[in-house]
Amino acid sequence: MRHVTRHAGGHFGHRHYRHARGWEAGVAQMRARGLAGANASLGSDMYSGGAATSADFGSSSVVAEARRYIGGNPTDRGSLWCARFMNMVLQRTGYRGTGSDLARSFASYGQRVSGPQVGAIAVMGRRGGGHVGVVSGIDAHGNPIVVSGNNGHRVRETPVSRGRIYAYVMPTS
Repeated sequence: MRHVTRHAGGHFGHRHYRHARGWEAGVAQMRARGLAGANASLGSDMYSGGAATSADFGSSSVVAEARRYIGGNPTDRGSLWCARFMNMVLQRTGYRGTGSDLARSFASYGQRVSGPQVGAIAVMGRRGGGHVGVVSGIDAHGNPIVVSGNNGHRVRETPVSRGRIYAYVMPTS
């Protein structure tokens, strides 16, 4: 398996692709738990920059929309724009957002879930505030892989230590 792949739009991902074997393990765990849509081709799609279909995961359209902006900043903000990005992605996929520029506003949004799921919104702490993004996978250590805005001043898809996340919520209409 190649560890460096090209996302749509020309962005080359490096860091999280080393977790490709972890993704395969995550798919195997999902199969063992009987979760719908856990198939081997999904794993390769997720790591080649493609997107799962909504039949595979309920909120994968949110993941696909968020991935469209990897490497850029589609908001009009120069700082503190992760929540604005998440609201924009939700709106463009037919969901209502929080209407707030505060990451923590997502902790009381949608349907709370107990752990990382593809398509869930991850709300996390960070020094000086909070951060928010959408879960696109799970690495070999059980850490969510998250697509988020204002991560290094751009949209990025990276693993996040699961200890940083204090809420997972699924979007609701």
